[in-house]
Amino acid sequence: MKKLKKSILRSLALYIVPPIGNFLIRLIYLTCKKNFYITKEITQEPVIFAFWHGDLLFQPYLYYQFREIPKANVLISDHFDGKIIAKIMVYFKLGTIYGSSNRSAVRVLMQGIKSLKEGYDIGITPDGPKGPRYEVSDGVVAMAHKSRAKVVAFSCVPSRYWQLKSWDKFVIAKPFSKLDFYASAPLDLSDVTMDDSKEMIKKELMRHAIK
Repeated sequence: MKKLKKSILRSLALYIVPPIGNFLIRLIYLTCKKNFYITKEITQEPVIFAFWHGDLLFQPYLYYQFREIPKANVLISDHFDGKIIAKIMVYFKLGTIYGSSNRSAVRVLMQGIKSLKEGYDIGITPDGPKGPRYEVSDGVVAMAHKSRAKVVAFSCVPSRYWQLKSWDKFVIAKPFSKLDFYASAPLDLSDVTMDDSKEMIKKELMRHAIK
């Protein structure tokens, strides 16, 4: 009975939460002042957009500054919260690839590489889906090495925000705050070692990370 009740509640949440979440994200964004600090080295080749898990909320708006027509798949956790996020991404015309750092890692890696070769950008949280916070996993580097795609580090820094007590200290900008968006120059990791690649990505992401 408990499992049935849990299943029903989750089904309702998957139906109700995404449209509400989409509405709130758009509403907060509309009330905020926005500044975009973007490299001029925007490439038309598919790239990997990397951002910390706790900094996920407004990244679609930064992506729109790069692509007038969105064509991207975002790697999302196959856990319940990941499914909620995936459904919200649909409202932003972004596709998803379900995966996990612990399960089906090879399958997810291959799907990501396949998407890049088909002309899709890939969005990924290097410290997701469960952390450690602000630590770059092997997946993003392996994908960059195998596909030869460049990596662009994304950050969004609100002037005022709520910060959840989750492992990633998820950040939610407050209405009528200021949003500063940052994007690094594309990082070419094709001839860089795994460890050095991870350090390069982390260095760019930590430039504007919220502690």
